[in-house]
Amino acid sequence: MRALTRAMRMVLMLAVGALILVGAPPASYADTGSVRIKIAKAGFIVGVGGGSGILHFRGRNYPLSIGGISVGTIGAAGVDLIGRAHNLHSPTDIVGTYTAISGSVALAGGVKGARLQNGNGVVLDLHGRQVGFEASISLGGMSISMR
Repeated sequence: MRALTRAMRMVLMLAVGALILVGAPPASYADTGSVRIKIAKAGFIVGVGGGSGILHFRGRNYPLSIGGISVGTIGAAGVDLIGRAHNLHSPTDIVGTYTAISGSVALAGGVKGARLQNGNGVVLDLHGRQVGFEASISLGGMSISMR
């Protein structure tokens, strides 16, 4: 009798475990892509910039358009950034508005780095060279769209 009760408990536990596994939502894993962005910007107090870029994700390239505005910028500069885009489920997750608070000074050139996040949870870790003159203590935003 005890063996039958143990067997019934074991079958019941296996059935409950199977139901939990079947009813569980599938795991959703985010991927990382590589990004290259070229931006030109100019401003006196209010800065405006724009550019283009490429997202390389899951073996394909996706062209990007970049736009942006900042407050607290003086000068004109160009920047070429490379880095990683984290938390991508699809290429369109990179689309959106990214915000950052930053400060920098570049006279003829310098190194630039940024960590930005959009509303989709995508995080861009970027670094690269800046050429031109720019001084800023700024609150800025950058928008990325797909071309």
